[in-house]
Amino acid sequence: MTLPMPTQTLPPTRTWSAVLFDLDGTIIDSASDITTSLAHMFSTLGLPVPPEDELLAFVGPPLLDSLRMTSDFTEEEAWRALEIYRAHYEPRAMRSPVFPGVAGVLERIHAAGVPLALATSKPESMARAVLEHADLTRYFTVIAGASDDEEISTKAEIVGLALRELRERGADVSDPVMVGDRAYDTLGAAAHGVPTILVEWGYGSPAEAADTYAVVHSTDQLRTLLLG
Repeated sequence: MTLPMPTQTLPPTRTWSAVLFDLDGTIIDSASDITTSLAHMFSTLGLPVPPEDELLAFVGPPLLDSLRMTSDFTEEEAWRALEIYRAHYEPRAMRSPVFPGVAGVLERIHAAGVPLALATSKPESMARAVLEHADLTRYFTVIAGASDDEEISTKAEIVGLALRELRERGADVSDPVMVGDRAYDTLGAAAHGVPTILVEWGYGSPAEAADTYAVVHSTDQLRTLLLG
């Protein structure tokens, strides 16, 4: 994360019926590729490029909503900006590396027979391409993301979609957990009564650790909390 999280004692391990993972900042280190495309977007529109820390704040929540709320764009301007961003970012998306150790955690969860779902604010089509490129698709029972038309975009909507699709595939969703790196993950999961484990290697801040089940600083800690 941008700042070290406060030291905390990890809760006892427990058996989870399903695990949901965020993508950006949790599985892949995509911040620099995203902020580069955001800078291109602002520049193309003839607007001042915000400083890096402000660009980083766009990583996580639905981009269209962020453009509407923080950049004073009209609806038409926000969609135009989104189109510019996506056109620049899409070929860069495959460059983002998987955080060290994360693929191993996914493999262990899958091997243990625990259903895995992706729940990302990235467009689902792009998320699928990223996972396929990283050879991670095989570990996931469900891949849920934002719709291209942004009709489904909030984290709560996407978590709900992931849970519903898991249920439709016969997975036990009686005791799921979310793994993410931002408060948006925590809030979106909480809307469905799902606790969140926040990873310290992502893009959040210490303030975003509030109301989480736990904060982990390593993939070893994450694996222990998920599998015991």
